[in-house]
Amino acid sequence: MTDLSEHLLAEIEDEAARLAALAGAEIASTIGRSLAVRYKTGGEDETQMRNPVSEVDHHVESLIRSELAGRFPDHDIIGEEIDERPGANDDFIWVIDPVDGTSNFVNGFPIYSASIGVLHKGRPVAGAVWCSTSHALRPGVYHAREGGNLRFDAQTLHRPGKDQVKRRLVSVPPTVRGLKRWDVRKTGSAAIDCVFAAAGMLEVARFDRLSLWDVAGGAALGRAAGCTVMTRGKNGWEPLERFAAPDGDTGPGDLKHWRGAILIGQPDAIASGAFD
Repeated sequence: MTDLSEHLLAEIEDEAARLAALAGAEIASTIGRSLAVRYKTGGEDETQMRNPVSEVDHHVESLIRSELAGRFPDHDIIGEEIDERPGANDDFIWVIDPVDGTSNFVNGFPIYSASIGVLHKGRPVAGAVWCSTSHALRPGVYHAREGGNLRFDAQTLHRPGKDQVKRRLVSVPPTVRGLKRWDVRKTGSAAIDCVFAAAGMLEVARFDRLSLWDVAGGAALGRAAGCTVMTRGKNGWEPLERFAAPDGDTGPGDLKHWRGAILIGQPDAIASGAFD
């Protein structure tokens, strides 16, 4: 636990949930509209184009930043699409992925999300992820804070018992072999995979290389739900206590450039070693 007050954490969680819902409403309002799309990598060769960005990504992140400027003006912000850092030396960092699963979104495949994670000195203390679909078969926001419960649209989420289900679902890279007890599913949104693991729809989600904004929100939700959340360090998988800035040429670099492997899911499944 951090030394933060319960009141402050609750306030931060509520604001993260509000902003995630606002992001979701903005995303939903564009459904069926023709969108401008560019690609971060690949040049003019259409077969090599990767990492699409729609006009909605930038708009949603701008909206969230504007709202935060009025509510928590001293807090730092790390976003996927905008480099501005309003509070670069603050202990609190709001990490924003305005549209996670953009490839799904621009192709009309209805599984995508908007993710907000809040770090305090690198530790994930709150998160909110709007998902285009959910365990309730509708859009909504999963949210939580450190020391609290995982909730969905302000209602505490109780993981359903699945004792009769002998083959559970996991989301893992294709390099993971020999999963005789599990079936593999990928949604195309890392944030949704993390949330679905926290909510119990997936038993485990593993990613070999994510950016900070892909996982900051999901990590907070997983921890609140009692999941094991791990990252790969120099000596293999280790508990994720906080995100650390990668080393630069002259010392610690910028947390914005964090990249890493993440493993999140049910403690007994991860303890089995099948996902190492």
